[in-house]
Amino acid sequence: MIRWIVYALLPLLILVIAATTASMLGYGLLWLAGDILPLAKVISKITLVLLLLSIFLLKNYLQFSWADLGFAPKAIFFKQMRQGLALGLLTLLPVLLTLYWLDVHIWDDTRHWTVGKIAEKIGLGLFFAMLIAVGEEMLFRGLLLGALSRKMSMMAAVTISSIYYAALHFLKSKSQLVYADLTPGSGLKLMAEAFANWLNPQIISALLALFVVGLFLAILRSRVPQSLGLCIGCHAAWVWQIKVSRDLFNVNLQADSLFLVNTYYDGVVGPLVSSWLVFALIVYGVWTQWPAKAARGD
Repeated sequence: MIRWIVYALLPLLILVIAATTASMLGYGLLWLAGDILPLAKVISKITLVLLLLSIFLLKNYLQFSWADLGFAPKAIFFKQMRQGLALGLLTLLPVLLTLYWLDVHIWDDTRHWTVGKIAEKIGLGLFFAMLIAVGEEMLFRGLLLGALSRKMSMMAAVTISSIYYAALHFLKSKSQLVYADLTPGSGLKLMAEAFANWLNPQIISALLALFVVGLFLAILRSRVPQSLGLCIGCHAAWVWQIKVSRDLFNVNLQADSLFLVNTYYDGVVGPLVSSWLVFALIVYGVWTQWPAKAARGD
């Protein structure tokens, strides 16, 4: 039991080390470059870079192959990505249409949209969504899920990796420090505030929804061999739709059904997303178990 707890907490230790290192590097970078960005944003970006670099370091340490991380041969991988994009559209588009139908999302008529501008938003949105999906899927459904599943049951690995996936989205500090007042300890102060944000009650519904998102992707990864391409495509489609929706629509704070989204986070993720994906997982579970029950004559 103690060994199981240690393995579960190791990713948190790596995260703390990365964030602490980023806090010191962030201050040093601004000291050299000047007031180019807020310190909190610099720390966030450096932490992300360090976590992505850790994938390659830990991959070698754990003696993982690319197949162990979930990468299929190239032709299959790109086919999986296309299938994942379709799955992502199928699973999130109904949510966005429902939010529009309920007037939770309303068209932003304060901006002048042309076909060219909309096409640009869609294209850039897909590009950045793909970058985000590749990095996060390699980290959570590739390295973390693979490493944890070697030390504990797959169910525990799926759950713990999904908790980390959800929690990382709320590792944020909103304090704006004046550049002239920055000290070597400023980054550590912001880091402590970012971790304390996990106790913010305003994030609960979004945290739960992202946990379910993590479960959906981790179960997909665990049930289909070498299926990281499928997870990347699905994840990218979700991020893409959310980005485009936030560009084209506003959240109606007066809507009767506003409780379906978390306005503190992004105005999309919330109770509706978590409920819909739980339903999708139940349908998937029934669908995958049906042939086995039929074969047994149950």
